[in-house]
Amino acid sequence: MPNDEAAIENEIQSKGLTAPRITPADIDATISGEDYHRFPGTTLTICCLTLQNGFTVTGESAAASPENYDEAIGRRIARENARQKIWALEGYLLRNRLHRTAIS
Repeated sequence: MPNDEAAIENEIQSKGLTAPRITPADIDATISGEDYHRFPGTTLTICCLTLQNGFTVTGESAAASPENYDEAIGRRIARENARQKIWALEGYLLRNRLHRTAIS
């Protein structure tokens, strides 16, 4: 979990905000696999996260200067970019469940 994400989670908990929500742990629990690809001759790294239901999300990273390319950093940035996309997907699912509960 990124530091800023942990800080936000701590603030939510300290304020006692207990309504249904998505947590960083929920996001991590949706991920069942990850794959990486670096395009030959470039600094472009792609991360593909596979979610529990089989859906995939991708993230990317690229160094502007090839001399600054570091595989571990590239993978970490690409993974975080992919992981960020899960928040919107899970938020939509939660909002949809809350809506369906409210109208039934």
